[in-house]
Amino acid sequence: MVKRIIKLLCLTLFLTLSTATFAERVTVRLFSNNRIEAIYVSFDLGIYSLYGDSQLLEPELGEGMTVEVKPAANGVSIAVNGYNYGTFQTAVMRATDTACILCLNPKGVKQRTYEGDLLISAFDRSNLKIINDVDFETYLAGVVQSEIYGTNSDIFRVQAIISRTWALRNMKKHKADGYNFCDYVHCQAYQNRCVRPDIMLGTMQSSGETIVDKDGNLIDTPFHSNSGGQTANSEDVWRAALPYLRSVKDTFSFHMRQSDWTKVISKDKWLNYFAKTHKLNTQDASVRNTLLTFTQNERQAKIMGVQLTRVRTDFGLKSTFFTVTTDPKSGDVVLNGHGYGHGVGLSQEGTIRMVGLGIAYDSIIRHYYSGAKIHYDPSVSQRYVQNFVTEITKIIEEDKANPGKKKSKKDDWLGKLFRVRDRMDREEEYDPEKDLKEGEMKVEW
Repeated sequence: MVKRIIKLLCLTLFLTLSTATFAERVTVRLFSNNRIEAIYVSFDLGIYSLYGDSQLLEPELGEGMTVEVKPAANGVSIAVNGYNYGTFQTAVMRATDTACILCLNPKGVKQRTYEGDLLISAFDRSNLKIINDVDFETYLAGVVQSEIYGTNSDIFRVQAIISRTWALRNMKKHKADGYNFCDYVHCQAYQNRCVRPDIMLGTMQSSGETIVDKDGNLIDTPFHSNSGGQTANSEDVWRAALPYLRSVKDTFSFHMRQSDWTKVISKDKWLNYFAKTHKLNTQDASVRNTLLTFTQNERQAKIMGVQLTRVRTDFGLKSTFFTVTTDPKSGDVVLNGHGYGHGVGLSQEGTIRMVGLGIAYDSIIRHYYSGAKIHYDPSVSQRYVQNFVTEITKIIEEDKANPGKKKSKKDDWLGKLFRVRDRMDREEEYDPEKDLKEGEMKVEW
């Protein structure tokens, strides 16, 4: 028995393979950009227990049951299938095993599904605070799915590494608010549980990998949709000049979804903006000419001394990487721009192109983060990582061989993978011949 306990302690959940020295679980505020007046929670897979504060209200919540939570005068009201349990400070839904999935239906907001536990309290009488308490790597896979598109697992591996690095470096970002992260771009997007096995494959392949500087410290890992052909220096967008966030040529970002954009602005509005907001003398011919013929062959930080980041914000531009011309017929100002986002760090669409060209994931990271390197956490069991990579690869191949096959929730790839993990927790190699029938079990009291 002692050996078994030691073994179970050592074999952590496969989705927390970045180890306890990093993080095992995180708390994430969901629907952080919305005002939630009520939420209805149903159960797609597994069994949950419902608590009002520390009081057990329902030991087994599963399919066909719905929990309704609303703000109340002194907390939140909790009802299950129409039966009202009363008012508590916090409604808590805890998963009873590893393969559990919640379906969240907030009033007026599109539904989402998540794994892990759920804690619901009230900000006030008309707004709920909804927290997902979840395994760190499960959260990470949801972030990867929310932040990048593609089909090659190396795309997701790169995103997982930079997202893991950012999260570990910013674990206390919302400490004052009582949770680790929000689900919006203020932190990292986390709009659903990971529902794609190829994304989970890339995330799992990255287990234990982070990005560090020459001294072994976790770096800042900003990323954006598309650089437009050249990334930006960190000090041109924010204050600090960081050695690993240097501007680099990035032809890999050409000819992608977000490579180019155009915006038309009336000449009067453009010139008046610089005159009134930034006190430039737009009556001066030289100033006027510069503002109407501004060109960036390479990224610049300012136009006539005005920060381009401010111009981008005030006009709602996709990037600061643009040139200015005048339409000869209408007289309007035409901004021809490149890229999407702040431009610092990794270009996601550049990454997608590089992976498609067969460039290794670690080379992609070194391209965008100058002088940085990937750190492999030595305490992560590569044997277990490889076992799960093998299992999920089988699931992907099975899906490819059976396109369009309808599957029940219990056949969901996530459930399959959890069951494989559970077998590995029980014995080093699963042997179905060793399964005991109920009548053969010996129970000692």
